[in-house]
Amino acid sequence: MAMTVRVDDPGHVDEAAALTAASSLFHGFSDPSRLAILRHLALGEHRVVDLTEHLGLAQSTVSKHLACLRDCGLVTSRPQGRASMFRLTHPEALTDLFSAAERLLRSTGDAVELCPVYGRGRRS
Repeated sequence: MAMTVRVDDPGHVDEAAALTAASSLFHGFSDPSRLAILRHLALGEHRVVDLTEHLGLAQSTVSKHLACLRDCGLVTSRPQGRASMFRLTHPEALTDLFSAAERLLRSTGDAVELCPVYGRGRRS
């Protein structure tokens, strides 16, 4: 995974910092509700109320997840009247990532879903 994190030597990649950044990014994708919000925002801008209606999630849940996604740099918002319109910050990159994830999931078959740590078969 080629990632760059700014350090004193422009040709040097701080591997630990790059892995920490990648882990933080993937944590942003670790919740099914956040993924649903991101996929819905791929269709265009939405208000919180629109997302709650379309996804069947509570307003507080949507707001909490949007704050997380904004902190990760994945979404941004702009005011529209008394509401805010949310949109993807990097829609093409996110679409590419989702496509790559879908290819990887097809390649692994049930292995990810059956993972005892993170999958449906995880231990309580």
